[in-house]
Amino acid sequence: MELRNINQIENATQPGRPELFRLGTALVFIVAVMLYSGITNGDLPGGLMLIAAAMIGGYMAMNIGANDVANNVGPAVGSRALTLSGAIVIAVIFEGAGALIAGGEVVGTIKKGIIDPGQIANTDTFIWLMMAALLAGAIWLNIATALGAPVSTTHSIVGGVLGAGIAAGGMDIANWGKMGQIAASWVISPVLGGIIAAAFLYLIKRTITYQQDMLSAAKRMVPILIALMAWAFSTYLVLKGLKKVWKVDFVTAGLIGTALAASIYVFVRPIVQRAADKLPMEKASVNKLFTTPLIFAAALLSFAHGANDVANAVGPLAAINEAILGGAVLDKAAIPLWVMMVGAIGIAVGLMLYGPKLIRTVGSEITELDQMRAFSIAMAASITVIIATQMGLPVSSTHIAVGAVFGVGFLREFLKSSYAKMVAEIEEHHHGRDEAEVAKFLQAFKKASVPTKGRMLQQLKEHSAKADLSKKERKSLKRVYKTELVKRSNLLKIVAAWLITVPVSGIMAAMIFFTLRGMLMP
Repeated sequence: MELRNINQIENATQPGRPELFRLGTALVFIVAVMLYSGITNGDLPGGLMLIAAAMIGGYMAMNIGANDVANNVGPAVGSRALTLSGAIVIAVIFEGAGALIAGGEVVGTIKKGIIDPGQIANTDTFIWLMMAALLAGAIWLNIATALGAPVSTTHSIVGGVLGAGIAAGGMDIANWGKMGQIAASWVISPVLGGIIAAAFLYLIKRTITYQQDMLSAAKRMVPILIALMAWAFSTYLVLKGLKKVWKVDFVTAGLIGTALAASIYVFVRPIVQRAADKLPMEKASVNKLFTTPLIFAAALLSFAHGANDVANAVGPLAAINEAILGGAVLDKAAIPLWVMMVGAIGIAVGLMLYGPKLIRTVGSEITELDQMRAFSIAMAASITVIIATQMGLPVSSTHIAVGAVFGVGFLREFLKSSYAKMVAEIEEHHHGRDEAEVAKFLQAFKKASVPTKGRMLQQLKEHSAKADLSKKERKSLKRVYKTELVKRSNLLKIVAAWLITVPVSGIMAAMIFFTLRGMLMP
C-alpha cells in the first residue's frame, strides 16, 4: 500500500480517536469494578448478581459525572472564571471529597420512599427491581448527555424505581402522593432558581454597574455580596452537604453561617478595596472582583453534590449488596467503603471523559455568562435549596441551576429591551434636532444611575411636544429590541427532557425488570 494511502486512512480515522479513547477508558473502569467485586465477593452466594450490580453502579456513577456535575461548574467555566480543565480538576477533587467525607454510612434503599418495600415478594425480586431501576436511570442519563440535555439524576432513578416497582408489585405499590410532589418540583425548582438568580443579578446591576462610579460602588457592595455568599454556602453545606454526618436545625446552621459571613466580610473587605484601586473604571473590572468567589462556589457546590447525589449511584448498589449478604429487604442499607469508592471514582471518570459537553451547554450554550451572572446563578443554587428545605418542597439541583441560567438570560432580554425602548423614545422626542445634541443627551443618559434615568425621561416628556406617531409606528416602537439572548431551541430541548425523564426511565426499568425476571426465574 502506498504511503499516501496510509496517510489518507490515518486522516480519516483521526476524528474518531478521542471518542475511542473515552470509550476505552470507560470500559477499563467498568472492568476494574467487576474484577474487584469478583475478587472480594465472587465466592459468596449471589456473588455473580453483586458483580453485575457493581458494573451497573459504576456505569450509573459515570453518567452522573458526565451529566449532573456540569451544573456546579458550568457557569464558572462559561463566565471564564475557570478554564474547563481547572473546573474538571476542582469538581473531581471536591465531588470525591464530598462523597467520601460526608456521604454517610447508611443510605435509603428506596429513593424518596416512592414505593413500599413491604410489598416486594422476596429478596430476589427486590434485587431484580433495584438492578432494573439503576440500569434504566443510567441509560437515560447516557442518552440525555449525548443529546446535550442536563437532566435530574434523582428523577432518573426515581422513575426507574417507580417503573420497576410497578412491574414487580402492581400500581398499589407506588406512593402517588410522593410522586405528585416530585412532579411539582419540575415547576418549583427552575422557577425558584430563575427568580432568585434574576433578583441577585438585578441587585448587582442596581447597586454597582448602574452607578456612575462603579468601582466605588463595588468596594462597598462586593464584600457584602461575598459575605452573603459565605452565609448561604455555609448554611447550605451544614444543612445538606453534612446532613449524613452532622444533623442540625436551620437556626443552628444559620448562626454558623452568620459567624462565618461576618469573619469573611472583615477579611475580604480590604482585599477587594485594594484590588479595585488597581482596576480601570469599566464593567470588566467589576467582573474580575467576582472571579475568586466563583471558584470557591464551584468547589463548594461540587462538595455538596458529592455528599448528596453519590447516593443516586451507590444507593441501589448498597441495597443490592445488603440484600445479597443479609438475605433481607431493608429500608436502610449500610454503604461499604468499596461501594462508596465505586460511586466517587465513577463520577470523577465520567466527568473527565464526558463532562465537557454538558459543561459547555450549561455555561455558554443557553445564554452568555460573565462573572456577575455566574455569581447570581451560584447564589440561586444554594439559597433555593435552603428555602425549599425549610418549606418542605421537593427540588432538583439540576433544575435549579439550569432554571437560574434561564432566569439570568431572560432578565438580560428584559433589561435590554427596556433600555432600547427608552433610547428610541429619547430619539423620537429629539426628532429634527441637531445630532450632536442627541448624542450628548444619550451619553449622559447611559452613564446616569437608574433614578437619574427616570428623572431625565420624565423631564424630557414634560418639556417636549407629544410625538405624533401613527398606530403602526407605536407598535413597531414596542418591538424596537427583539434580539433573543436565550437560545429557545435549547430551552425547548431541556424542558422536554425534564418532562419525559421519569416516564422514560420508568418504562425502561419495567422492561428491564421483566427481562431479568424471565432470564433468572427458575
